[in-house]
Amino acid sequence: MQVEPTIHSFGLWHHFAHKPGFDCVAFADLAAALGFKGISLSLNNASYRHLGGREPWRMDRLRAHLQGLGFSLEVDTSGTDPAHVTELLAVAHRMGATSLRTYTRHTGTPDEMMAATIRDLEAVAQVSSDLGIVIVLENHEDFTGPELAQIVEAVGHPALKILYDYGNSQMVLEDPEAALLAVLPHVHSVHFKDHLMVRPEDAGQLRVAGVPVGDGALPLTRLTKRLLDQGLRRITFENVWAYTAPIRASRVPLAGVTLGEGAFAFADPPFDPAFLVLDQSRLSPEQLVELEHQALLRGTAAFRKVLTDLGCVLPS
Repeated sequence: MQVEPTIHSFGLWHHFAHKPGFDCVAFADLAAALGFKGISLSLNNASYRHLGGREPWRMDRLRAHLQGLGFSLEVDTSGTDPAHVTELLAVAHRMGATSLRTYTRHTGTPDEMMAATIRDLEAVAQVSSDLGIVIVLENHEDFTGPELAQIVEAVGHPALKILYDYGNSQMVLEDPEAALLAVLPHVHSVHFKDHLMVRPEDAGQLRVAGVPVGDGALPLTRLTKRLLDQGLRRITFENVWAYTAPIRASRVPLAGVTLGEGAFAFADPPFDPAFLVLDQSRLSPEQLVELEHQALLRGTAAFRKVLTDLGCVLPS
């Protein structure tokens, strides 16, 4: 089966921050050299993060460059406030993006957060549809799979789908396969990544840690096969080396989750920085860029192997 591998700019955040001359165009060129056919670009701050600024010429420049490469584009933001989402939908449309990823920033009880998110997305779903853009709500660090599916079903608009992240359900101590099963009918796109857990005694509190793809404990092959069987053909690779996220003390493992086992296996210290980083301040900017690049190359090879082992045909 033919698939379209794409790559997320988050996986090169140290390149964007520290490598001279590395911008969204250089990122697209690197993606092309690695055999990807599209990019996901983070616009997730007031300056549109990896676009490099809010000026329209930046949007037009990248759109033209991607058209020359024959690349697809997806863009990211966060928050569901209708005014904000409407603004980013207009940006996505100008740039030629097919989807806009977001996640909730509401607080409160799960029911309160769900209700507020539903109200917001009901207000913008038709705007998104009119522009030909899909809003994809990510399982980020707040909702379980069933809760996310409930939000999408309550809005009930074809312009609203789900972005399934392979590892983010761990932030709510939910099994990744259980989370996928709950959202599968609504999945439009994915973030393919790898994680390990870090014990509280090794990190100050229980944490999820990103590692190069292939070095972690997530069931990459099983998750990918289920998604391919469902018909997904665009798969976004995300290098999350050096990323960590704490687990809220109030979280308890959900059904089927045993800390230290399966997808929730613990990493054992001492931690090699080429594999897992808990304190980035111990590394120089040059080291961060080089180690990130190494993780990208190792992870890309592992990503391609998972896909080819499942019978996927990848661009050469």
